[in-house]
Amino acid sequence: MATEVARYWQHAAVDGVDLLRARFVTHRYGRHAHETYTFGLIEAGVEEFDYGSTLQRAGPGGVALLNPDVVHTGQAATPSGWTYRVLYPEVSVVTSVAAELGWRRGTPWFPDTVLYDPATAALLRQAHQAAEHGDRLASSTLLTAALTRLLRAHSAAPPGAGSVAPSRSPASVRAVRDLLPQRLADPPSLAELATMTGLSQFALLRAFRRETGMPPHAYLNQLRVRHARRLLDRGLAPAEVAAQIGFADQAHLTRHFKRVVGVPPAAYQRERLTLRPAS
Repeated sequence: MATEVARYWQHAAVDGVDLLRARFVTHRYGRHAHETYTFGLIEAGVEEFDYGSTLQRAGPGGVALLNPDVVHTGQAATPSGWTYRVLYPEVSVVTSVAAELGWRRGTPWFPDTVLYDPATAALLRQAHQAAEHGDRLASSTLLTAALTRLLRAHSAAPPGAGSVAPSRSPASVRAVRDLLPQRLADPPSLAELATMTGLSQFALLRAFRRETGMPPHAYLNQLRVRHARRLLDRGLAPAEVAAQIGFADQAHLTRHFKRVVGVPPAAYQRERLTLRPAS
């Protein structure tokens, strides 16, 4: 079986963009969501992933377009695994390009989760390769071109844009989502959350899963991984990070971190700190 390899790093010329290049065979992403957009180009093999309420597959030349905060997974669809390049631009990066294009319909949304568009795929590959090679001018220029192509050819207004209807999220779920970031290292029990919201444990669990795509404990671990990334970026050792955010030990952090990010925390930190753009 081929060895799995993965590299995760920051874009050297554009703030707010992370990149991943990987070949996975047995690796499986747990259910999670990104605060960023996710644009993945499949170079070989087939990846399948749950996305919202659908099962998607992307093969060679396919581009996966994942909107921010949509829960998804990721695993090989065939025994040979898959190889891909991924760009993770923050929402502000995409909206800034959209503004230059005269976008006036809210935050851009990509309705097609997997598409086969050779022009888009070529631009994403070129932008990613230039970033990997450290060519600051070419990589930033090609990234802008790739985002322009994506926005012009494949974006739409987000669902419900222009609607004045209130948020679907019940007040009980919002309350729990507000509380959990404050209790990373000492989370309340489901019974305590139910008491706080006035719901039964079953009703709260059902409502929370319906609104976020995952149960509260999985949502908490996602928050922990996001906070771990910020602490690792500041130079804290993985063992110290694990202790601060409530994981039992470094191995516990590593297991959850890799299921979301794709690489272990030590490898993530090494790339982020050694390849950070000079000030």
